Amino acid sequence: MNSNYGKLYLIPTRLGDNPPLEVLPISVKKIIELVDDYIVENEKTARRFIKKISSRKPQSSLKLKLLNKFTLEEELPSFLDACKNGKPMGLLSEAGCPGIADPGADIVKLAHQNNIQVVPLVGPSSIVLALMSSGMNGQSFAFNGYIPIDKGERKATLKRLERISLEQNQTQLFIETPYRNNQILEDICKTLHPQTRVCVACDITLPSEFIKTMTVNEWKKIKIDLHKRPSIFIIHRD
Repeated sequence: MNSNYGKLYLIPTRLGDNPPLEVLPISVKKIIELVDDYIVENEKTARRFIKKISSRKPQSSLKLKLLNKFTLEEELPSFLDACKNGKPMGLLSEAGCPGIADPGADIVKLAHQNNIQVVPLVGPSSIVLALMSSGMNGQSFAFNGYIPIDKGERKATLKRLERISLEQNQTQLFIETPYRNNQILEDICKTLHPQTRVCVACDITLPSEFIKTMTVNEWKKIKIDLHKRPSIFIIHRD
């Protein structure tokens, strides 16, 4: 690591609109009070989050660089200029932990390539919390991101993940766009073996949190509305 460079802090955020320090350690507050330069997905929500954590920190001191789907790849190297000038920087995700199912991974990669020290801070990851609470194999697991929208491709993907789970004793995790959550649960019930275990982990860390693991057969017998509620889906075929 280059000792003249500032550190890049990976700063976790909330998974919903609950008070930040209910789910984040005091170390996050200390770092936010220290850092003025940030790489964020959305300026408005980032500023609101920083103000919630440290109300006395002047917003005028904040320097934010936007990292989202509109960011050009050739812009990225300049994002770490503050670190190269000896200043600490913070990388913020929109929800949860930077770099996990998050575009911030590209910035972390650049930091390593430039000998900038990367410091991850403790905070909630919906993927890890869902796996912890699923009762499924936590020794071998895979996060598969979004699965296909096309009906045929989706069915084939679900069957493939179920087969991998059975053959390798590996827990399979995936997500869906929140407004399609009800549809994916319906597709899971129509496609997978009746005895395959399915965990739905929804609104994690929020007052409306719902986490339940049952067989496909058991899920077919209940009604739950997951519409627009952030959810993780986990399957395991024993």
